[in-house]
Amino acid sequence: MGSVAADAEEKVKELIVEQGLGPGDPLPTETELMERFGVSRNSLREALKSLQAMHIVEIRRGFGTYVGTMSLEPMTEAMAFRTVVGHRRGHGSLLELLQLREALEAGLMHRLAGRLPEEDLAELDGLVETMHTEVRESGEIASRTDRAFHRTLHRSLGNDLLSEVLDAFWSAFHRVRAQAQGLGAAADGEELARMHAAIVEAVRAGNPEAAETAVHRHFDDIRSRLSQH
Repeated sequence: MGSVAADAEEKVKELIVEQGLGPGDPLPTETELMERFGVSRNSLREALKSLQAMHIVEIRRGFGTYVGTMSLEPMTEAMAFRTVVGHRRGHGSLLELLQLREALEAGLMHRLAGRLPEEDLAELDGLVETMHTEVRESGEIASRTDRAFHRTLHRSLGNDLLSEVLDAFWSAFHRVRAQAQGLGAAADGEELARMHAAIVEAVRAGNPEAAETAVHRHFDDIRSRLSQH
């Protein structure tokens, strides 16, 4: 990207911040932005395209430009790709990603144990039930069920950034597993469902140490299957 376009990109970001704009809010027209920043249409379009790739703006053909969702999708994409590349070159990049998830998930148990609202616990029970059913019917837990479990577990913290980062790590990890063939032995679905149940049990009982141990056990299981690869 040319330095003029890169400069325009920074100016658009500054404008969003200074005007207190949020996702879905309209930005000034291309012509207004060109005049405001003193740049050509080409440079501005290059800047907007780059910002769209980062989900900072959303260009709606025929309607104008709006503030984007600012989702962490580009980070997930970058993390997954970096991990796949490292994995193919024989680096322990998938284990690094696993370690990152484990540190966060285990570290949160002290804030979650004994504090989960009843409806969240009920939902987690339901998801564990679904896991058992899926294992009986297809031999494995559906990834959407696993993802829903992890999302529900942290929902009560009411921290959107934390939830989104954890979800991004989950997503990157599963994307890598799908792309890097022959990754370790298949999970024992029943055992995996029981591990999730153990996390719920410890959180319900208000026992952070047991909850932390259950999280580590869950990750040890994934780790041992990866190292068999």
